[in-house]
Amino acid sequence: MFDYQRNGNVFAKCAGGLEELLARELSALGAQCIEPLYLGVSYQTDPRTLYRTVLESRLASHVLAPLVTFECQSEHDLYNCTKQLDWSVVLDCERTFAIQSHVSDSRITHGQYAAQKMKDAIADWFVDKEGRRPSVDRENPDVWFDLNIRRNNATISIDASGGAMHRRGYRKESVAAPMQETLAAAILTGARWHGERPLYDPMCGSGTVLAEGLLIAGNVPAGWRRCRKRAPTAALPDFDQALWDRVKADAEAAQVEVPAGLVRGSDLDRDAVKATRTNLRRVPGGSETQLSRVDFRQLDGVQDSLIVTNPPYGVRLEDRETAFAIYKDLGDWLKRGCTGSTAWVLCGEKELVGALGLRPKRKVPLRNGGIECTLVELELY
Repeated sequence: MFDYQRNGNVFAKCAGGLEELLARELSALGAQCIEPLYLGVSYQTDPRTLYRTVLESRLASHVLAPLVTFECQSEHDLYNCTKQLDWSVVLDCERTFAIQSHVSDSRITHGQYAAQKMKDAIADWFVDKEGRRPSVDRENPDVWFDLNIRRNNATISIDASGGAMHRRGYRKESVAAPMQETLAAAILTGARWHGERPLYDPMCGSGTVLAEGLLIAGNVPAGWRRCRKRAPTAALPDFDQALWDRVKADAEAAQVEVPAGLVRGSDLDRDAVKATRTNLRRVPGGSETQLSRVDFRQLDGVQDSLIVTNPPYGVRLEDRETAFAIYKDLGDWLKRGCTGSTAWVLCGEKELVGALGLRPKRKVPLRNGGIECTLVELELY
C-alpha cells in the first residue's frame, strides 16, 4: 500500500554543488527536518510548503513525493511489487502518465528498462481491475512518476513538480552552450543578490542570467509561467485546489516592479541579442531591459555592480585558443573598468580560471548541463 499520507517526507532534486543553497531556500519556504544529500535535499513539509516549493523554488529541478519503498533485487521484484500496489489511489484510465527513472549500484543496471517494467506492471494492474489501461504520454503527462533504484532498493515517487522545474517557459530561442536556468538562479542566490545594485551580463547569450535576475528582483515565482495553466501538484493524492489557489494568489500579491536599468546586458553576437530580446519579452519587466550589441572590450566598464557571465569556453565551441583569449580580455576589462563591482564568471575548465589573471575570492565546482565547470567570484577594487 502507498504510504504517501503517512508522512510528509519529500525529496527536492538539484544539480551537484547546489545542495546547501537549496537547503537554505527550502528553509525560507517553511520546510522542516532539512537534510542535504547527494544531488538533492530531503525534508518534511505540509501541503502549503510543498505547493510553495513547486511554485517558487529557483534551485530545485524536481520535487518528489515518495509513495513506496521496497527491496528490489531483480526485474521480477520490480514488476511484482509494483503490480501489488493500488494504483487507483494516484491514477485512473482517463489520465496519462510517464516514468522517469534512475538506477545505481544495483542488479538492475538499465534505467529505461526499469521504467518499462514499472510501466508494464501499472498497465497490467489496470487491465486486471478494469479491463483497460491508462495511456503513456512522455511529453506532457497528467502524472509523472519517478523510479529510483539504489543499492537494490526501489523508491517510487510522484513528481509533484510535474516535470523539470528548470524549464521556466520563457526560453523560446537559444544559443550554443546556454546556462541552465537553475544554475543562473543559483549564482545570483550565492551572490546574495536581490536587486540592491545593478546586474550586468557582458556576454548574455540567450539571456538566462538576465531573466533570472528579473524574476528575483521582481519577486516573481520561478514557476509562474510553468504553473499558469494547471497545478503540477494536482497529481498528488491529497491535492487541495483551494489551497493551491491561495498560495498562487499570495505569490502574485508579493510581486514588485523592477526599476528601469537595474538589469542590463550585451553581447557581440547579433543572434544572441535577438534571442535574449525574444526570451525577455516573456518575463515580467523584460521588455524594458536595456540590451546592446557590443563587444565588452569596447565598453568603458561597469562600476559598483554585480557582473555575472558565462563566456564561451571551447568545450562545445571547439576553439580553445579563442576561449583563452576571451578570458584574458575579460580579466583585463574587469581590472580596468569595473572597480567597486563583484564578478561571478562561470569557467568551463579550471585552466580558464588562470587566464582571467585575477585572484578569485572563491572557487565553486559546478555542472552546466553535462559540463564540469568552475564558478569564480572576483572582488574588483
